[in-house]
Amino acid sequence: MNTEIKNALQVLKNGGLILYPTDTVWGIGCDATNPEAVKKVYKLKQREDSKALICLVADDRMLKKYVKKIPEAAYSIIDISEKPITIIYDDAQNLASNLIADDGTIAIRIPDDEFCYQLSRKLNGAIVSTSANISNKPTPKSFKEIAPAILKGVDYVVNLHHEKICDKPSSIIKLSNSGIIKVIRE
Repeated sequence: MNTEIKNALQVLKNGGLILYPTDTVWGIGCDATNPEAVKKVYKLKQREDSKALICLVADDRMLKKYVKKIPEAAYSIIDISEKPITIIYDDAQNLASNLIADDGTIAIRIPDDEFCYQLSRKLNGAIVSTSANISNKPTPKSFKEIAPAILKGVDYVVNLHHEKICDKPSSIIKLSNSGIIKVIRE
């Protein structure tokens, strides 16, 4: 795993795209603070840049770097959730501007996955994580279902967990600073 982290880290630092396994599905990733890299993700997915992407961070401490005010409920939700959960937060900061939604929100998950944790920690930053498919096409459930265009469009494919079956993306909730919680995807 150390070699894969080192290789992926080099690509991220150079503004490239990686294809990597997460705690949910195979993802296309880049440095979430690099607007040019984020632009490449949108282009590869053939997705409008008005449609927000998810980011992964290593831990609570790193989360604070990208969200001005984290609602207390977020910590409870993260702690009690039994499955991967992505939270949409108000007032995103310190990220590529083309990654932040028009309303100033950002979707972030703290993955329960050693590779993702180590990669984010060693990058010392957030990593974009969007499903490894062209927009409006099905999300691949395994590495072998990933379209050739995606495989060719990234700069590095992480050589881990190719046998992993990923049958469910994360749940997504919006947690506004006003205390309103809205389930976006169960």
